[in-house]
Amino acid sequence: MEDRKFAEGKRFVAGWDIGGAHLKMALCENGVITHAATLKTSMWLGIEEVRNGIETLRTEVPAGAANAFTMTAELSDGFSDRSEGVEGILTLIEEEFGVRNTFIYAGRSGFVDTLRARGLAPDIASANWHATAALAASVAGEALFVDMGSTTTDILALRDGKVANTGYADAERLLSGELVYTGFARSALIGIAEHVPVRGTMTPLMNEYFANTADIARILGMLDEADDQYPSADRREKTVAGSIGRLARMIGRDGPDLSTEEWSDIALWFSEHQLRMVHDGAFRVATDHRLARGAPVIGAGIGRPQIRRLAARLERPFVDFGTLISADEPARDAACKAAPAAAVALLAAAQINKSADVV
Repeated sequence: MEDRKFAEGKRFVAGWDIGGAHLKMALCENGVITHAATLKTSMWLGIEEVRNGIETLRTEVPAGAANAFTMTAELSDGFSDRSEGVEGILTLIEEEFGVRNTFIYAGRSGFVDTLRARGLAPDIASANWHATAALAASVAGEALFVDMGSTTTDILALRDGKVANTGYADAERLLSGELVYTGFARSALIGIAEHVPVRGTMTPLMNEYFANTADIARILGMLDEADDQYPSADRREKTVAGSIGRLARMIGRDGPDLSTEEWSDIALWFSEHQLRMVHDGAFRVATDHRLARGAPVIGAGIGRPQIRRLAARLERPFVDFGTLISADEPARDAACKAAPAAAVALLAAAQINKSADVV
């Protein structure tokens, strides 16, 4: 990392997490996160969605800043396969940022330039979990790291200041329990449960995308509306009444058919089932790696309300990822929600500083 830039006497590094549904950016100034943001970018509609998102978020990045990237969008069905996805995203990065002061996070291979990155697609593809867990491990030592975003949940054991992962690629992590494909906002309810109790009777669900987990969190009062950036399933209002109407369709009913309290109970059933899915993965990971009983659960992402419940279920202390990182207080929550972007910014900044010390 010899090409270092300075802006107004300060060293800036912008971290970027290019996802299939969202683009996340975190700005690090002299080792401290000062700004973070998440923007809806539907990669499946075309890579121009991400390009437009970059143009929006880069207005917060000072000229001359270094830029560090991680990605998951290569998995999007906008590409024929993941290799094509990595190549397409790397080309986009070069077009938008050039090759100087541009670094790609390759997980177990560290940071590389865009040229070398083209030969490391398996290490780069969906490696954002590794960046966040590696940063958490460097601070926390031994812990169970859980990041629940809008669509997926990453679960990693941290031992001796390092990530103790069993799998690396998505297919391996699905098998190990380290990747649970459920999230806090965009997951379809039919993927969480097949039946729900309605007035004492187990009722099958409609196999349709009538409602999602944002509706459940909204009904239960757990949702920050800023975290639900996509239209609702029926493209109607994002209110408790609107979410109840969407939930009602899942069992062939209308909102007025049951009381608000009854709908809240059904929403809680879905939330509990999702929690059990994550709990199964977390229990497997914690026991497989023999984490100490007192090792905490570190929670990141928009799904931290669920992760807090998970920690209680596991009888472990909960630690918010945002409290572990160097961040200005106004930016701390947004940085935790954009955890992979914050992580690559801080990791890249540390490496740049180390290189500068050597020079």
